[in-house]
Amino acid sequence: MLSKGNQSIIPTFILLGFSEYPELQIPLFLVFLSTYTVTVVGNLGMIIIIKINPKLHTIMYFFLSHLSFVDFCYSTIVTPKLLENLIAEDRTIPFSGCILQFCFACIFAVTETFMLAAMAYDPFVAVCNPLLYTTIMSQKLCVLLVAGSYSWGIVCALTLTYFLLALSYCESSIINNFICDYSVIVSVSCSDPHISQMLCFIIAIFNEGSSLMIILLSYILIFITVMRMPSASGRQKTFSTCASHLTAITIFHGTILFLYCIPNPKTSWLIVKVASVFYTVVIPMLNPLIYSLRNKDVKDTFRKLVVTKLLCHSI
Repeated sequence: MLSKGNQSIIPTFILLGFSEYPELQIPLFLVFLSTYTVTVVGNLGMIIIIKINPKLHTIMYFFLSHLSFVDFCYSTIVTPKLLENLIAEDRTIPFSGCILQFCFACIFAVTETFMLAAMAYDPFVAVCNPLLYTTIMSQKLCVLLVAGSYSWGIVCALTLTYFLLALSYCESSIINNFICDYSVIVSVSCSDPHISQMLCFIIAIFNEGSSLMIILLSYILIFITVMRMPSASGRQKTFSTCASHLTAITIFHGTILFLYCIPNPKTSWLIVKVASVFYTVVIPMLNPLIYSLRNKDVKDTFRKLVVTKLLCHSI
C-alpha cells in the first residue's frame, strides 16, 4: 500500500502482456482461446472419464484426476485475464486482483509440483515392491499425499502473499508480463525487496529440489529394477507405462528450471514471457493429451462418450 497523508492509496498495476506487438494481438487471442478451450475440455473430460470408467479407478488415475483439476484451475486463473488484455485497450489490474491471481496461481503451481512427485512414488512401489503394493499404497496414504500437496501449496502461497502485502507500492506501476508473478510484483515495489526475494528463492529451491529428488530417486530405482528383469517384453511394458509421466515431468520441471533456477541477466523479457506462456497456458493443455493418447481405456471411454452423444442427437 502507498500512504499519502492520512489516506491510503490503493495501487494499480498495468499488465503489458504482448502489447509491444499490436499486429499479433488478434492472432495470439485466437491461439490462446483455442488452447484454453482444449485445456478445459481435456482436463474436465479426463476427470469425467476417470469417474465413469471403473477400469480407471486405480491409484495412478486417482492422482491424475487431481492433476487435471489442478491444471484446469491454474489455467483458469491466468488465461482469461490474458485473453482480456489481448483485445482490451485498458490493461490495468487492481492491486487486490493481482495479489489474488498470484496467490491462487502459486497454490496450484506448488500443488502440481508435489502431485507429480506423488505420481512418481506410485510406479516406484508397483515396480520395486509389487507384492506389497496394495499394502503400501493404501487409500489413506493416497489421500494424505494429495491433501499434503494441496496443503503445502496453500502454505507457500499464503506465506509469499503475506510478504508481498508487507511491501509498499507506487500509485501506478507497469508490469512487463501478462501474469502477476512474484518476481515482477516485487520488482515494482517501492520498498527494499531483499527479504521477500530471498524467501521466494528459498521456497522455490526447496520445492524444486525436494520434488525432483523424490522423482529422480524413484525412477533411478525403477530403472535398476527393470534392467534386472529377464524378459525384454516386461522391460518394454514397464518403460512404456512410465513414459507419459516422465514426459509430463520433463516438460513441467524443465520449464520451471529454465525460468527460475538458471538466472540469466541477458535473457530478454520476450523469452521470459514465452516461457511463462508455456508453463501457465500450454502445459495444462498438454497433460491430459499426454496421459490419454497412450492409454487404451481412456481412448475407448472417450469414443463411447462421443458415440453416445451422437446417438442422443440423432434420435
